[in-house]
Amino acid sequence: MIPSLLPTYNRAPLSFVSGEGSWLTEADGRRFLDLGAGIAVNALGHANPALVGALTEQAGKLWHLSNLYQIPQQQALAEKLVEETFADTVFFTNSGTEACELAVKMARKYWYEKGQPERVEIITFEGSFHGRSAAGIAAAGSEKMTKGFGPILGGFTHLPWGDHDALRAAVSENTAAILIEPVQGEGGIRPLPDQCLKGLRDLCDETGALLILDEVQCGVGRTGKLFAHEWSGIEPDIMMVAKGIGGGFPLGAVLAREEAASGMVAGTHGSTYGGNPLACAVGLKVMEIVSDPAFLAEVNARAGGLRQKLEGLVAAHPDVFEGVRGAGLMLGLKCKVAPIDVVKAGYEAGVLSVPAADNVVRLLPALNITESDISEAVARLDKAASAVSEGLKA
Repeated sequence: MIPSLLPTYNRAPLSFVSGEGSWLTEADGRRFLDLGAGIAVNALGHANPALVGALTEQAGKLWHLSNLYQIPQQQALAEKLVEETFADTVFFTNSGTEACELAVKMARKYWYEKGQPERVEIITFEGSFHGRSAAGIAAAGSEKMTKGFGPILGGFTHLPWGDHDALRAAVSENTAAILIEPVQGEGGIRPLPDQCLKGLRDLCDETGALLILDEVQCGVGRTGKLFAHEWSGIEPDIMMVAKGIGGGFPLGAVLAREEAASGMVAGTHGSTYGGNPLACAVGLKVMEIVSDPAFLAEVNARAGGLRQKLEGLVAAHPDVFEGVRGAGLMLGLKCKVAPIDVVKAGYEAGVLSVPAADNVVRLLPALNITESDISEAVARLDKAASAVSEGLKA
């Protein structure tokens, strides 16, 4: 008999009842160091006092209006995002998946309004993840994402990761946009080299194609800059944002240049819940904290310390790990064993991590994780790796 919860998840046998900072407490009282942060969502940790304050203050006033009316909190957050980024305009969603849907619509509508309705093709890359909606799975294109859900939305060209010749050959007069994650998350923490991102920007400038960046997982301070593309010195035309921007409250957004968004006039897109007062009050507080240069400097300092300790962990367990990769506090342990074995051993050691493709375990801690918590987390990962090593010998 089917359970009351649709069985689409392979859930761990853990039930957390409370959290504080980088710690979670299980129903039986055990405490776990959280290096997953709800898959890069809890950017400022659990029960962050500043976010709790922003949420409860707004909750006592107004929760939902719908976008039939002006929403001051939404306007304030949009202005903050425009001030801090390349963007001229913002549309708020509830998730990264919804952000993908709009980004695809925006790019195609742009060319339609330019009198080139045939320019619908969007180039994407192997290993990508853009959500689980119709456009998201079509953009990723992998069998894992699309099998059984046909007919799949057309208009996407899927290219191998890092194949520059294939990319240039694929761009045509029908190319509307190139869509890419500056750092692949689900694909195994694969950063796109700065020179490649610059090359993509140049190619788009040369051909007129729009550059869409998916910073749902790698944005909002995760790599040590407010957004990951800033490391390369380029700017996109459209950018998808979610996860960390709400600090745990469901919130996403599409940021765009004025020209790229020019086709999206009244009536072309909408959302019942998107940009509600509660979400935007929390999102504004997140942005105020994370956009502070001093905060980002601390993220980089913590990231450097964590990476150094992880390199030592890899050296101590050469039978379990191959190396460390990633950027900022978006790091991956490349494994010689099944990543889930390391994750499960972590449950016993009291540390939480997230499996990914390409034999990688993701480490996505809160951006404000303390130095002492980093040391304790790596000690627990060491304990987990030792248990995996023992299992290999058995």
